[in-house]
Amino acid sequence: MNLSRLLKRASRIGLTLAGLLVVLLLGPAYMLASQQVPLHGDWHTAGRDSSGLAPDPARVHQAVVQVYAARAFEWRGAFGVHTWIATKAAGASRYRVYQVLSWRRPTVESGYASPDRQWYGNPPTLLADIRGERAARAIADIEAAVPNYPEADRYRIWPGPNSNTFVAWIVRQVPELSVDFPPNALGKDYLPGAMMATTPTHTGYQFSLGGLFGLLLAWDEGFELNLLGLTVGVDWQSPALKLPGIGRVGMAQPTGNRGQREVDQDAPLAAAASR
Repeated sequence: MNLSRLLKRASRIGLTLAGLLVVLLLGPAYMLASQQVPLHGDWHTAGRDSSGLAPDPARVHQAVVQVYAARAFEWRGAFGVHTWIATKAAGASRYRVYQVLSWRRPTVESGYASPDRQWYGNPPTLLADIRGERAARAIADIEAAVPNYPEADRYRIWPGPNSNTFVAWIVRQVPELSVDFPPNALGKDYLPGAMMATTPTHTGYQFSLGGLFGLLLAWDEGFELNLLGLTVGVDWQSPALKLPGIGRVGMAQPTGNRGQREVDQDAPLAAAASR
């Protein structure tokens, strides 16, 4: 094979990859163009009110574990969400929240806080909700796993490790907790110190090269392709497309696993279309 053929082949491959990247960026571009992501927010005045998704500890005495996601602040929200875990032990009067914050070192924050408040103006979505004895077992595993998170001194918004890397890593350590992360949880596919892992629903496996390229195949999540941190895929359990930036477009998916309570994770695109 002569040099000119090699150059032509390399050029075709390059153009194909560039075209695929442009297609993957259409989702974030849509979120920005449709003004569904505010670009001029103020950290100090952005809403942090409770959304009312968490059960009142005064009324619900059993153990509770919930996982939330909300659009990231300002332009980051066009690409992804921020996720966190909230737990309440049986009989406890308040929730403990676990999350990673970019401005902290170590990055992991664990403390008592409102579990379901807005993420600087963006309302949260419930990804998982387990209660009772199962939740109590999960809380013990979460408390044991958090101090062992291997990337507590590092934060990188893209392609990870970030807040979604942390929550996905914790979930993989907790057999009782199953989470089908939205495709725009950028960083969820960054696997600290590994290239292969079980998926966060514990129903399949995924391969990842530093969060920049990866494949996921699982009974609950379906199929996902990760290219440069942007995920596209299909969910056949609760039929939906998974699109970069936009999120899910299709049926609502169950929280937890095996068909627990359903929660609407549809993208704003679908919501706008129904108006």
